[in-house]
Amino acid sequence: MPYFDAASAAPLHPVAREALLASLDEGWADPARLYREGRRARLLLDAAREAAAEAVGCRPDEVIFTPSGTQAVHSGVSGALAARRRVGRRLLHSAVEHSSVLHAAEVHAAAGGSCTELAVDRMGRVAAGDVAAALSPDTALVCLQSANHEVGTEQPVEEVAALCREAGVPLLVDAAQSLPWGPVPGGWSLLAASAHKWGGPPGVGLLAVRKGTRFAPQGPRDERESGRSPGFENIPAIVAAAASLRALRAGPETATEAARLRKLVDRIRTRVPELVPDVEMTGDPVHRLPHLVTFSCLYVDGEALLHELDRAGFSVSSGSSCTSSTLTPSHVLRAMGVLSEGNVRVSLPYGTDGAEVERFLEVLPAVVRSVRERLGVPAAGRETATATAGGGPEAAAAAAAEEAGEPGESADSAEPAGLVVDSLGKRCPLPVIELAKAIPEVPVGGTVTVLADDEAARQDIPAWCTMREQEYVGERPAERGAAYVVRRRA
Repeated sequence: MPYFDAASAAPLHPVAREALLASLDEGWADPARLYREGRRARLLLDAAREAAAEAVGCRPDEVIFTPSGTQAVHSGVSGALAARRRVGRRLLHSAVEHSSVLHAAEVHAAAGGSCTELAVDRMGRVAAGDVAAALSPDTALVCLQSANHEVGTEQPVEEVAALCREAGVPLLVDAAQSLPWGPVPGGWSLLAASAHKWGGPPGVGLLAVRKGTRFAPQGPRDERESGRSPGFENIPAIVAAAASLRALRAGPETATEAARLRKLVDRIRTRVPELVPDVEMTGDPVHRLPHLVTFSCLYVDGEALLHELDRAGFSVSSGSSCTSSTLTPSHVLRAMGVLSEGNVRVSLPYGTDGAEVERFLEVLPAVVRSVRERLGVPAAGRETATATAGGGPEAAAAAAAEEAGEPGESADSAEPAGLVVDSLGKRCPLPVIELAKAIPEVPVGGTVTVLADDEAARQDIPAWCTMREQEYVGERPAERGAAYVVRRRA
């Protein structure tokens, strides 16, 4: 069964498996003890630290191991902010950072600090100029991922690092997604990563804090990991993680594999819009991770789409609101202003067979079509709306006008109220589907108002307008949810 979710967790690298099994026999003792077994464990831990430091591009005594990549981020953020408390308490981070950064920011704000979110463009990229403009004397830390975990867009880390260095502000880089493909460029101050992203075992995080960076570890401390990550080190897992990372750096195979996977991803980016109507490809087409591609399908329930792909033999993931227990859109897709419904993220692991990608492209159109048919979507969403019981569109408009808070059509009105579609209580993508059905019912220049209380509608209705060349007028509060107004342009 093709596994296309390496961005969540890469399959265990063969070198990691061998190292893990070997170190279970040699690395079980306490590395802080002076007897033979302890010394042997210490040698393994030190060798792993050296290998990891070489791969990251720093000194061994700048690297600590944590129980997870999330813990590495949390420790890095809290330690850097605490050390610079006298300078200021302002944290800058992009709007598309991993949730671990956002959660750390929430804790910082709750403790009295301030957070500034940096906007991204439609490709998901932060402008270095925006970082420069946001830097201020009270800025304590800047957080920027090296590449986005949902859409693959690479960030201008080197430019931002230079700006931070000039301003005397440390930069923490979340390199979880990019480190498997090469070291992070630029003069960053702190770097976090997670072993299971590069084929190491889960439960190992990495935090690098460069010399000269002020850092004050928070929480209870002990003698482990220079006092920066308490608790007994999982030496077998750490050794396996470092061995697999070193294996990725040892020869030209990684660069060759990156180029091969990039071609497969380019194939997906080109063919999916040709094979499936009403699809939006997301992320930067050039400055991106080599193995990751994301697209969103109009009029598709994301959870149903993933289940159907799973039944067809493909393991993929999604940033769609419909695949989340919170039923809120992905914060990454929301920040980019792109479609969230029917979102599919394909992230190819090392060694993916090109034939598997071709089979995915063969299967996808029928899967999307079947999901759309179950939702009652007409071809390309262009057919007329089904008449509402009680008298068609006019009756629907009159029945919903009070809910929308807008007056009905009158002789004195500058323009008619238009058609009102009641989608209250319905989840994505139904509000957008009903909008697509209703838009042909109004003349060019007329409006359709969609009443919806699903948070995804705030994102997906404007995205639909962009894709279908209609005008998004805006939203206004309603008695329940919001009223989203769209003017027909074509």
